[in-house]
Amino acid sequence: MMQYRAYLVGEDGVFRSAEAFEAPSDSSALSFAQKFTRLGKVEVWQLGRKIAVLDSEQSRPPSPEPSRPVLTRQ
Repeated sequence: MMQYRAYLVGEDGVFRSAEAFEAPSDSSALSFAQKFTRLGKVEVWQLGRKIAVLDSEQSRPPSPEPSRPVLTRQ
């Protein structure tokens, strides 16, 4: 397991809070940190290595609705 931190980034770019956690890989760390995006933008770090910046849920465009087949009469 590796040590990670998820930093909640304020609108001014300053870290507002941090959550330390362990994960077996970068991808699993990103999956874990994704839940914090409901609070704002999140930076994920593994020691001194920046893994990713995850956008806030509020700043994401809504997901498009899946398209459905259209039935027509012939």
